[in-house]
Amino acid sequence: MIYLDHGATTRTAPEAVTAMQEYWEKQYGNPSGVYEFAGESKKAVERVREQIAESLGALPEEIYFTGGGTESDNWAIKGMAAMHPEGGHIITSQIEHHAVLHTCKFLEQRGYSVTYLDVDERGMVSTKELEKAIRDDTFLISIMFANNEIGTLQPVEEIGKIAKKHGICFHTDAVQAYLHVPFQVNQMGISMLSASSHKFHGPKGVGFLYIRKGIEIENLLHGGGQEKRKRSGTENVPGIVGMGKAVELKMQNLRQDIGYVKKLRNYMLERLFREIPYIRLNGESQKRLPGNINVSFQFVEGQSLLVMLDMEGICASAGSACTSGDKGISHVLSAIGLREDLARGTLRFTLGTDNTKEEIDEVIEHLKVMVADLREFSDDYQSIKVGY
Repeated sequence: MIYLDHGATTRTAPEAVTAMQEYWEKQYGNPSGVYEFAGESKKAVERVREQIAESLGALPEEIYFTGGGTESDNWAIKGMAAMHPEGGHIITSQIEHHAVLHTCKFLEQRGYSVTYLDVDERGMVSTKELEKAIRDDTFLISIMFANNEIGTLQPVEEIGKIAKKHGICFHTDAVQAYLHVPFQVNQMGISMLSASSHKFHGPKGVGFLYIRKGIEIENLLHGGGQEKRKRSGTENVPGIVGMGKAVELKMQNLRQDIGYVKKLRNYMLERLFREIPYIRLNGESQKRLPGNINVSFQFVEGQSLLVMLDMEGICASAGSACTSGDKGISHVLSAIGLREDLARGTLRFTLGTDNTKEEIDEVIEHLKVMVADLREFSDDYQSIKVGY
């Protein structure tokens, strides 16, 4: 198998699996217990909190463990809205993950007002338009750090400055960016940040929400008082430990890993554009995630191409894995104004440190044949083939 869908999920690092095993089999105490055995679990949870805080330039008490990115996004937005029961205004963008978009729609049904900012053809939010959209009752700006489909990196630092200038809370969905792009939360002016373990070689079903000290947000879950009474429920100790080990591993080689993946991405792009005609790169060409390639193959149905790749053991996607069952064109591709025929021929390849140049070469060779074969069934392609 050649796995080029790291934007959907990553292989759990063997070191993370080993670290988790101990807290399933030996150190299985409940962190809320008062005896020494339970205290070992509590210490493990707090060590991970410190690791994550250090990776972000944050304080340990600003890190709250959750079940993943979707939960973190929901909590950030609904929790802030709950602090404004009289209603108010939220600013987000047209290309957010559905965990943000659907949450905002939910709040609209309950009387809140939401502005969905347009993006340009690269998928970039305009900071000028964002500042223009601010109203007296705006209490939250939620703009993703990096788009999960087209990889575009948003001007997060500028947005953070605008939010601070107007005294508005700024949340960013950094599920795709955390440990794939170097940043510090205070430098970026981020008030709240969502992340998910399985995007950086940790286990699924665990993540965190960073909430800057001084930011008031409604509790997510009520119960026994875990996570400083903000998110009650017995902690997923093995999951948290596995996430911590993944953070540790990524931080050891972050710059090198980013450089390696970016070099591999650029190599794949160079071969794609040199050897396959009538293709288009979607998203920002420079300000994009290191491993993201979102490309449209004209005169080809993307789903057919995906099936053919799968038959050769090559894993890719047509967009976000969270919406892979949806029919129709991606809301992200629609927002950047991509023509319908190009949108339907779009694939997303997301590379990771596990990938090799030899794998990329093999994928390109298969793609060349597959795209050529599929285009033989396109009348539009046949009409221009002679003149190409």
